[in-house]
Amino acid sequence: MDAATAVTSVPRVRRVRAPGRDSGWWLVGVGVAYAAAQLVFVSLRMGLSWDESVYVSQVSAHAPAAYFDPARARGVPLIVAPVALLTSSVAALRVYLAVLSGLGLTLALWTWRGLRQAWVLGLAGVTFGGLWVAQYYGPQAMPDIWSALGGLAAAGCFCRWAFGGSGKRALAGLGVSVAFVTLVRPGDAVYLCLPLLVVAGVGAWVTGRFGRYGAAAGVIVGGLLAGGAEWVVEAYARFGGIGRRLHAAGAEQGGFGLHFALPDELRALNGPTLCRPCTIGFRDPGLDLWWLALPVLGALGIVAARRAGRMASVLLPTACGLCVAGQYLFMINYAAPRFLLPAYALLAIPVADGLAFILTAVRRELRPSVAATVTCFLILQLVTQHLVLDHEVGGTVTFHNDYTRIVAELAARGVRPPCLITGVQYIPIAFAAGCASTGNAAPGEPVAILVQVLGHPPSYARTWRVYRITGTTILKVNAYIH
Repeated sequence: MDAATAVTSVPRVRRVRAPGRDSGWWLVGVGVAYAAAQLVFVSLRMGLSWDESVYVSQVSAHAPAAYFDPARARGVPLIVAPVALLTSSVAALRVYLAVLSGLGLTLALWTWRGLRQAWVLGLAGVTFGGLWVAQYYGPQAMPDIWSALGGLAAAGCFCRWAFGGSGKRALAGLGVSVAFVTLVRPGDAVYLCLPLLVVAGVGAWVTGRFGRYGAAAGVIVGGLLAGGAEWVVEAYARFGGIGRRLHAAGAEQGGFGLHFALPDELRALNGPTLCRPCTIGFRDPGLDLWWLALPVLGALGIVAARRAGRMASVLLPTACGLCVAGQYLFMINYAAPRFLLPAYALLAIPVADGLAFILTAVRRELRPSVAATVTCFLILQLVTQHLVLDHEVGGTVTFHNDYTRIVAELAARGVRPPCLITGVQYIPIAFAAGCASTGNAAPGEPVAILVQVLGHPPSYARTWRVYRITGTTILKVNAYIH
């Protein structure tokens, strides 16, 4: 072999290019990062909460189904069924939901392609997925994160159909997304669809495109009906009708009506996960400062959209987000950070537009320093959110570890399936033990009533054997066993 042949035979080294500004890899990367953050920072040892136990028990063979109250919908049991039917492992459920929610975030952002460059949508994904509440609830069997992702997808599909000229795939995606949100959270779906239907009506009247906007309105209504069919059937089968179910659901929430819950939601920004009644002070108010930037970024996003001639596609998610948030800010008398997840997901679009405007509106020579500043802002936001996440996860793990301790103490005293457990935190404890939490025990089945240490048992249980549950950190209870 001569020298020339040897040189030409050397294999070429292929350069690895960074993804382009509109590459789908931006969205895939955001979804992977979101799932990975959940797996790394949200403990797989975190047991099931009260609400999770209700949802998972509906499809699990591990324990009898808990009482399914009128305010709930059957979407979450369907989501967790592929794992809950096969195993009672909480870790397996957490991994499954983390991966599924990461995929869901990617798909929800993908519906906005063609309306925004992918790198801008990636910023929206970071803005939403970096929130502590989004990471905390991503691997949990709760409806809020799925309502958020479904709502974001519905708004994206509507905008692509109505303003982007997309074909029937966008229309089909709109119907599926609305049906999905209705299946997991019917109330959110109603408030999400109100702005969509208004825009469809106004758009048909202003532009005269009755066919295109009428098709969108028909698909939205069809999605609501399809997703809500099971809820309506169950309302008549179990609660005596839609009106009675809504009344019973409202009674559980303290009654639907005008309540100014915005101060409560502000108190709960950094936890606790449930503020009812919300009598606490502001926790770590210094960590709230970055939230003040969000309205500014949203306003910049609207300005940028106006200059780019895409006002409709930024005002619509903003309107949908504010409308969904309104029911929780003005119609219930307590707060939970997870309630606002759908609003955060939708408002991430104008916020990302605002960040993109900052990065691109300055002179070219200033862009590196501006990009560094924005990057530092995002890193600071992620760090502060992680501090809150770490605190909430640690507290939840400690609390749920008490469930495990109580289950072990009860099993040592003969409370094993089939059995019945009631009293303090009875639903998650009963599910962890494999016991029923509602109904009557069969003759010979052990029954345990958990009572606060300083509390008193029901009159019929005063003669039962009583044991002090030891080794718990938060829950201090006595077990009355029959």
